[in-house]
Amino acid sequence: MATEPILAALSVSAVQRRRIESSRALFDYWELTKPEINFLIAITVAAGFWLGSPAMPLHFPWMPLLHTLLGTIYVASGAATLNQLIEVQYDAQMRRTARRPLASGRIAPSPAFWFGSLLSVFGVVYLCISTNALASLLAALTLFSYLLLYTPLKRITPLCTLVGAIPGATPPLIGWAAARGHLDAAAWALFAIVFLWQFPHFMSIAWMYRDDYARAGYLVLPASDLRDRFVAWQCLLPALVLFIMGIVPALRGQSGIVYIAVIPVLGGFFLYYSARFALQRSIASARHLLLASVVYLPALFALLALDKK
Repeated sequence: MATEPILAALSVSAVQRRRIESSRALFDYWELTKPEINFLIAITVAAGFWLGSPAMPLHFPWMPLLHTLLGTIYVASGAATLNQLIEVQYDAQMRRTARRPLASGRIAPSPAFWFGSLLSVFGVVYLCISTNALASLLAALTLFSYLLLYTPLKRITPLCTLVGAIPGATPPLIGWAAARGHLDAAAWALFAIVFLWQFPHFMSIAWMYRDDYARAGYLVLPASDLRDRFVAWQCLLPALVLFIMGIVPALRGQSGIVYIAVIPVLGGFFLYYSARFALQRSIASARHLLLASVVYLPALFALLALDKK
């Protein structure tokens, strides 16, 4: 009949529409996990595992590393989802976050809660089974401190950055613990590097989106009469200490001549952009510092891993 091609076309169109909607839903759930942040987390976890492993490259435990990465990313993805669920009403008020799946209403709170909870629990259990109890415990502590301490503090005090930097610096400890089963001074040196790095990194973001944060009621920066000095010190002092901390692995004999030669240049690069932003406090200098921070951390851990002794 003449209508059959039309009906067939409509049927195909409906199938294609469902496929597009399914693809969009999958992408929305993927976006909930904050994959760009998970990328940096994966780098620091892998570096912690690589540096903590006593094995030589030919006998390197690749499967335990993969298990550690998977477990940590599961927990981090769950934490990111639950964080957005807690802050959904505030994200909706910010231009930067209003298009997120929860804030825009593309995903309902109930499935997001179960998605985030299952990822978190599965990740902690997976780490315990596939690596060891210490790595699993560190992941669980990171999850709870991020959700129960840092997240609510963002609406209470600018010192939330100090609190949030602790769970933010834990991934290399998870990697180290998975490789060795214990933590030592070298592991805490990696923790200190990531801890200090977060202050200039977050200050650049907080400055670029300060009006957005204020609109949503976040107190990530203090009142205007203290704000400039607060931002300057939060950038300059940690970056200066980080410059010194970057040399510690070389002094401890953990790295070779390449690291010793390059790390002062890399540290000076990050210190320069931190100092520049601390003095200028402009959108352009904040954007340059953000880019420098995203380059600095992976480059430092890559240097440590490639020039490991």
